[in-house]
Amino acid sequence: MKNVWNIALAACIGVLIGFVFGKQVGGKGGTPLRLAQAAAVPTPAAAVAPQGSETIYKVALGDAPQKGDAEARVTIVEWSDFQCPYCGRVIDTLKQVEKSYGSDVRFVFKHNPLPMHPDAPYAAKAAVAAQKQGKFWQMHDKLFEANNTRQPDSLKQEKVDQMARDIGLDMERYQRDVNAPETAQVIRDDSAQALKLGANGTPAFFIDGAKISGALPFESFKAVIDAQMRRANAALTAGVAKKDLYESLVKDGQSGPPAAPPQAAPQATVRNVDPGEGPAIGGKKPKVTIVEWSDFQCPFCGRVEPTLKQILTTYKDDVRIVWRNEPLSFHPNAMPAAKAAMAAAKQGNDKFWKMHDLMFANQSALSEAKYEEWAKEIGLNLPKWKADKESPEVIAAITKDSAYGTQMGADGTPSFFINGKFISGAMPFETFKPVIDEQIRKADELLKKGIKHEKLYQTLVDDNVKGAGTTAQAAAPGEEQKFEVQAGGSPAMGAKNAPVTIVEWSDFQCPFCGRVEPTLKQVMTSYGNKVRIVWKNQPLSFHPNAMPAAEAAMAAYEQGNDKFWAMHGKLFEKQNELSPAYYEQAAREIGLDMAKWKASVASHKAQASIQADMAAGNAVGANGTPTFFINGRKLVGAMPFESFKQIIDAELASKVAKK
Repeated sequence: MKNVWNIALAACIGVLIGFVFGKQVGGKGGTPLRLAQAAAVPTPAAAVAPQGSETIYKVALGDAPQKGDAEARVTIVEWSDFQCPYCGRVIDTLKQVEKSYGSDVRFVFKHNPLPMHPDAPYAAKAAVAAQKQGKFWQMHDKLFEANNTRQPDSLKQEKVDQMARDIGLDMERYQRDVNAPETAQVIRDDSAQALKLGANGTPAFFIDGAKISGALPFESFKAVIDAQMRRANAALTAGVAKKDLYESLVKDGQSGPPAAPPQAAPQATVRNVDPGEGPAIGGKKPKVTIVEWSDFQCPFCGRVEPTLKQILTTYKDDVRIVWRNEPLSFHPNAMPAAKAAMAAAKQGNDKFWKMHDLMFANQSALSEAKYEEWAKEIGLNLPKWKADKESPEVIAAITKDSAYGTQMGADGTPSFFINGKFISGAMPFETFKPVIDEQIRKADELLKKGIKHEKLYQTLVDDNVKGAGTTAQAAAPGEEQKFEVQAGGSPAMGAKNAPVTIVEWSDFQCPFCGRVEPTLKQVMTSYGNKVRIVWKNQPLSFHPNAMPAAEAAMAAYEQGNDKFWAMHGKLFEKQNELSPAYYEQAAREIGLDMAKWKASVASHKAQASIQADMAAGNAVGANGTPTFFINGRKLVGAMPFESFKQIIDAELASKVAKK
């Protein structure tokens, strides 16, 4: 099964993505404001500031929408996502901040729609369009009011458009602005700034440059605001003008998270990849060739575009990126977009990249009408383009790319091979950098030895293949391949010394993962202490509840292995009811420490471990769910008990299992 996410991080997120979608913070989960007021509990005299808030970052405001006095002593810059439940949850806290501090605080809003929220990008565009008519905050409030209803369709395009009508926008101008490339660029720029600052989860705040993450309670904000208020007062006393105060307070701040210590290039799966003759951008005689399999409708493929641009800007002629098509079947616009782009390529490499950029700038607007509009915009010969778009030659080229990608192991998007070294997913620049640096160093050594440039790529790939520590053990004739799969510190059930270990990559919203659960229970009942099952997270991007459910389960795991499996059971028991409200209900029912669990979920603390699971899964080809490795022997899908039994019995009879 092909899937779009393939985000392997080293981080969501980092975050994630390095993408890490959120950071660990101190403090407890917040009580809703109305309950706090009803309880009438006095605020502690000395609230503790969240971990990390002592560091000041240099955060540029740009043209972002603002609310409050421009000369306020404290400026709160928020990165948010209109579909994020935690961003909705923190709204009451921000209102309490506004009420408590009045004109001493101003708010600045930045966009960071996360890829697991399918309706967030359009909502962000709508807010930008409203901003152009001076009504950003009205639209902001409408969007979060809808978000907080927790209805699955509350932010669908037609409902967002109705909000625009309700606040009195000029709808003709609104529609034009929503679909404008500049609007998408505003959002990409905000997201890129968040990534650079290490604020990849939502909500994330910088209070006069002091960073805090998550839907924290008022007390956590108060501790940081009061500290920054003291800084502001000191600066004013020293003679800083009010109009220059914010810039003065952040001018010496860090431009990003502290640099990690230098690391060796990560181990990677390596393939002898033929770049082909497809569209390419970058150096004519590169030292590094990056072959990319991508899909124009894939949100992660769009998310990685700024990273690829950063690579080209940083390495200039030393790097070339080659495009190969992988339109995924569950993206209805992906194949038509690929045909439109490859038809543009027939009229020149530069025409492909212009079409490519327009498609990624307007992912939510992909349609035949738009392809034709863009074809005219970039100056294509329209009759020729139309004919090429539907020609057997173009369709065959796309199909060939996709088939070859599957053969190479690029069965999700985006997938990259850097001189043959595989990186999967919308990874940050920091993930690509050590691999590229290593390859440039090796290329320089080969060129000094007299290797001709036309042979450089293949020489480097051959050397990488030869020197790779493969993730798979070589299979003897007649035997199937075995994979080296590490259980690590993941949730597990069964005896630790069991002779058979089943490592499962799964997704709480995947119907096939739910379907196989009775089979796994039958396995444990039948084999007892002879079998151990290890859970790995693989939340697929087209399942919007999968990532939040994984975070909820891993937050439960922090309180014990048994708590994870109790939450696991609850989540699969009611797959069709997955929601933040249900996760909280389940957490209470299984007896979790709710304050600790809420704090973990709100801060996206589990994102790093989830993304590590995803990366490890990608490395061994666990790109769909469920995927199992039974003592390293791969079994894909919701297979019947007999399929598991055959492999388990063979392993129990093997010499390895008897040791």
